[in-house]
Amino acid sequence: MRVTSLIENSKLETEAGLVAEHGLSLHVQLGHLQILFDTGATGAFVDNARTLGIDLAEVDVAVLSHHHYDHGGGLARFLQLNETARVWLRAGQLTARYFRAMGVIRKPIGLDLEVLDQYADRLEYVSADVEVAPGVALLTRIGTRHPRPAGNRHLLVKRSGSLVSDPFDHELIMVLREPDGIVVFSGCSHSGILNMIEAAVERFPGEPIKAVFGGFHLIGNPVLGTMAHERSEVEALGRSILEMAPGTVFTGHCTGRKAFEVLREVMGPTLQPFPTGAAVEV
Repeated sequence: MRVTSLIENSKLETEAGLVAEHGLSLHVQLGHLQILFDTGATGAFVDNARTLGIDLAEVDVAVLSHHHYDHGGGLARFLQLNETARVWLRAGQLTARYFRAMGVIRKPIGLDLEVLDQYADRLEYVSADVEVAPGVALLTRIGTRHPRPAGNRHLLVKRSGSLVSDPFDHELIMVLREPDGIVVFSGCSHSGILNMIEAAVERFPGEPIKAVFGGFHLIGNPVLGTMAHERSEVEALGRSILEMAPGTVFTGHCTGRKAFEVLREVMGPTLQPFPTGAAVEV
């Protein structure tokens, strides 16, 4: 399979005309099947795809990793461009979600509920593990044996008129299967990347992990670029990922630059960035 980063926080300097933003969108060519995983914060991923020679009107399956704007903000533009693909997302509560720091609500970060309502006939909500196309599985059974990101404490959801900590029951994992192994995709890993890798291993026992793609939400303050965890915790996470996922790990977005550097010290070339415009055969 071939995976291309349509948008991410950074970009390849060698690719002229590309735009980066705080968001994530990946295009996957799996045999004859085209898959879109997340749609970034805006519609800019569509322009990047055009620059990269990818026709999103030909996408067969679209998946949203969770209900945050930086992964589903470009949904309306995609649905306007592509008239046939179904969009799969987890059946979490459709409600307002917020980022808060220092006791002050900074901004809303949820999906545009009006867009979800407008295109309701194009959306497929899942509440259990399901195969949405040959070789494309969406997993919702995510355990809690390993810690979740500390940065989750800044993320809230509105329920019964009150703001409470987001349980991330709207997050899913995409697993692509080929004869020589599986590839795991996560948007931000709010459920904890180790829990998500473990869920894939338990769902497909004995099938080697060829690669992992996604953000790990290790960033603390996005403005300052701090880590939400102690250095020792990030180092331990890197060692655990190496043990659980022997393939290459491509990360960025909410992992944060500082955490990436710490992970890289532990994981070496097994860990790779995946900026806007990057493409890899897995």
